[in-house]
Amino acid sequence: MAEEVKVFRTWSSPFAFRVVWALQMKGVPFENIYEDLSEKSSLLLHYNPIHKKVPVLVHNGKPLAESLVILEYIEETWKQTPLLPEDPYKRATARFWARFGDDQVLLSVWNVFIKQGKEQEEAIARAHGNLQYLEEELRGKKFFSGEKIGYVDLAFGWVANLISVFEEVKGLTLMEHEKHPLLLAWIQNFMDAPIIKENWPPRDKLITKYHALLKSYILKEAAEK
Repeated sequence: MAEEVKVFRTWSSPFAFRVVWALQMKGVPFENIYEDLSEKSSLLLHYNPIHKKVPVLVHNGKPLAESLVILEYIEETWKQTPLLPEDPYKRATARFWARFGDDQVLLSVWNVFIKQGKEQEEAIARAHGNLQYLEEELRGKKFFSGEKIGYVDLAFGWVANLISVFEEVKGLTLMEHEKHPLLLAWIQNFMDAPIIKENWPPRDKLITKYHALLKSYILKEAAEK
């Protein structure tokens, strides 16, 4: 019996791309189900009633939500092309960095994008500190996972995907060659990987999307004052 694998996603979700990249790396056939989050489908609400978000992986009718959870499920279900190392300590360390990325790095970078004035300055300082941790973690390595793309690289794919977009939309620079040479080299190596390159959102559409999103945040903030 053939396996049925579906990914509920949007065209731009960096979290959904983690799932897409992982399945592609492991050679697992799957069907993309694209969602309009302004009019969420009944299937998405059925499969993810708690968060009502993408991505959702549906494997033989069984749904899973939350991208890092999905990555671990993919790793445990399809053993080919391992994303995590065999050593338990190294596996735990990889999970730490992925969680640090979502809990700390992403939050600080997002605040740089949506905040203004002094709050933005504080967010920039936090983001620089967090990016420096990533710079140090890459010392002596091509990828976070070593010589090949792995779990941590997929978890940090949004860094390659979105930071330069945020920089352009906001008219600022977060990453500089003098301060982040290893991180910028990692971004280029990551983007050059065929599976990543073949599954990448159009930059012009991302710019348009985040210009509109930033405008909505500014208007909302002004209305609340």
